[in-house]
Amino acid sequence: MTRRIEVNSTADALDDVMAFVDGSLKGMDASRKSVLQLELAVEEIFVNIANYAYHTEGGKVWISCDVDAEDRSVAITFMDTGPEFDPLAAPDPDVTLPADQRRIGGLGIFLVKTNVDNMSYKRIDGYNVLTIEKNLARYTQR
Repeated sequence: MTRRIEVNSTADALDDVMAFVDGSLKGMDASRKSVLQLELAVEEIFVNIANYAYHTEGGKVWISCDVDAEDRSVAITFMDTGPEFDPLAAPDPDVTLPADQRRIGGLGIFLVKTNVDNMSYKRIDGYNVLTIEKNLARYTQR
């Protein structure tokens, strides 16, 4: 089952986005840890889009949530028309360094990558298209 939502790219829309995702997962026999990991990833991605995709002019974000209840898996796709940005192109931060010695930036995307099973990015017809996939039947520790 696929559900879709369109929201303004503002931090104020985060509650609507989270309610949309939680509503899409309703009735699934999902691991609570896996759901929390997915929610962390969704929040991080949406807040990044809200803060950086459109700068001060604002814009829209389209989110689709494709749930496979039988496999207990979900794919969530975020689309925006902001400047092209591939979050997977940046190197992962060196999390072994003390916080005061790390480069600024990249930690949020690193957290997303470590909390989902798959993440992909494409630029299609002027849209940034970022998809995350998560199996909610199991807890994956990386």
